[in-house]
Amino acid sequence: MKYWLVKSEPFKYSWTKFLEDGRTFWDGVRNYQARNNLKEMKVGDQVLFYHSNEGKEVVGLAKVVKEFYQDPTTDDDRWVVVDIAPVETFKNPVSLETIKNDESLQNIGLVRQGRLSVMDLKVEEFDKILELASK
Repeated sequence: MKYWLVKSEPFKYSWTKFLEDGRTFWDGVRNYQARNNLKEMKVGDQVLFYHSNEGKEVVGLAKVVKEFYQDPTTDDDRWVVVDIAPVETFKNPVSLETIKNDESLQNIGLVRQGRLSVMDLKVEEFDKILELASK
């Protein structure tokens, strides 16, 4: 199993909307590194959902429920989506500030590559964010 973090601006697609939908395809990715990360996602992988721009916090946990396929929002076959479903809403969202202030999270993409919308996490980093969300 692998661990991931995806980013969405809440005004475009929020955690609340994701909960209402119960499942969604993760579309609109137009960065090759993020696209390659989508292609690596497997059913059952765990995904942290991050609100970017407003809030700037990890708000919930999701899982991959369908592996990559052609992005239905474009005819360009270079772009793909995966389907994800919500698992858990964090009672205590983890802010970007909290992440940046944690020594063990200094190398994650969220800190190093702030514009990357789909990034992988090491299990220790994923577990640390879950631990912070449970405080």
